[in-house]
Amino acid sequence: MTVELFNQEFESILGQLKSYLLRITASVHDVEDIVHDTYLKALDKLSTFRGESSLKTWLFTIASNLAKDNLRFQKRWTEDVTDVCKQEALANRQFFQEAMQIRTTSPQGLFEIKEHIVFCFTCISKSLPLQQQLCLFLKEVYEFKVSEIVTILDTTEAMIKYYLHTGRSKMIQIFDGRCALVNKEGVCHQCSELNGIFNPKQKFQEEVVKIELAREANSADKERLFDLRMKIIKEIDPFDSGAAELQLHHLEHNRVVMEKYV
Repeated sequence: MTVELFNQEFESILGQLKSYLLRITASVHDVEDIVHDTYLKALDKLSTFRGESSLKTWLFTIASNLAKDNLRFQKRWTEDVTDVCKQEALANRQFFQEAMQIRTTSPQGLFEIKEHIVFCFTCISKSLPLQQQLCLFLKEVYEFKVSEIVTILDTTEAMIKYYLHTGRSKMIQIFDGRCALVNKEGVCHQCSELNGIFNPKQKFQEEVVKIELAREANSADKERLFDLRMKIIKEIDPFDSGAAELQLHHLEHNRVVMEKYV
């Protein structure tokens, strides 16, 4: 493969690679560093690429290994991350001033419920063991085959299937008990609360009924609701959406809080 063709292929998957790395690191700075290092390492090893996997799989393998090295000594977040960070946010006047500035001036400063569903999954998935989190995103969001994830994570098919099953089951359990969009008695009402702050004239319930996940919450089984959540995540690029800057600001706040908390 020529360097020119490699650069074209790298550019074509860059958006997916960046969103994947953001969802597992929760750090824009780390994403930029890992993407840069992935490019340099892949370019240096380009002569060893034999096409035994797709270039996309090869690049995700390199990026995943770099991310795992980065995350290896970091503690996993807690399942109640949204509660902990909410309390910290309420006591942080500067956080809300910055958020409102973004909301009123940025072309990526909207607050949308779908975006926050994606945001919550990113935060809560960091409570999973790292291999489970990686498997979930690779399979459920980026649609790699199990055989490709075996290559990316350098493990067996049996372990990948185990990680997927346990990761899915754990996230279903967490959201069933927490998310007020899924369970009306759930403890997390952040979507409605933040909608009230950033969209005070917008009727929350009218917006909720536009979301298939919420419409089906009373009738669909838990696996179906999980799949609908994954569908929303696939549709949204956290770096390139109408709410990207506002949500990235919120994510950075949560990352800083969790570093002190865990």
